[in-house]
Amino acid sequence: MKILVDADACPVKDIIISLGKKANIPVEMVASLNHRINEESGVTVIIADTGPDAADLVIANRVKAGDIVVTQDYGLAALVLGKQGMALSPRGLIFSKENINGLLFQRYISSKVRRGGGKIKGPAPFTEEDRDKFTKSLQKLLKSFIILS
Repeated sequence: MKILVDADACPVKDIIISLGKKANIPVEMVASLNHRINEESGVTVIIADTGPDAADLVIANRVKAGDIVVTQDYGLAALVLGKQGMALSPRGLIFSKENINGLLFQRYISSKVRRGGGKIKGPAPFTEEDRDKFTKSLQKLLKSFIILS
């Protein structure tokens, strides 16, 4: 098992590294050439091309059953679930087979509105409450792995 992170705009890298070290689970940060990530003990930094979705494609190719992926991208989360991995958003939402289709549909409708010239409200500012929810969700996934192994 490992934790893969779509690291380009991930606001919880510090939490992931800390919990990964505590659980003795390797962390792989995947970022595009445009983003600088410092390597440290227990963390592997993987550099992807600068193109759109380049980091997502690297993660999709590296994920295995039982891995945890931290991403804001619903499409990547769906691919991870299809490979029997676990996916989690930086706001603490655990993606599942029960919620992913609705989220993908929501993304589709939003993109259709934007293409038609409409405006979609962006995400709310990231809060301390989001950090706490993420921490609890990642701990829950890590505990389920430890119990199952």
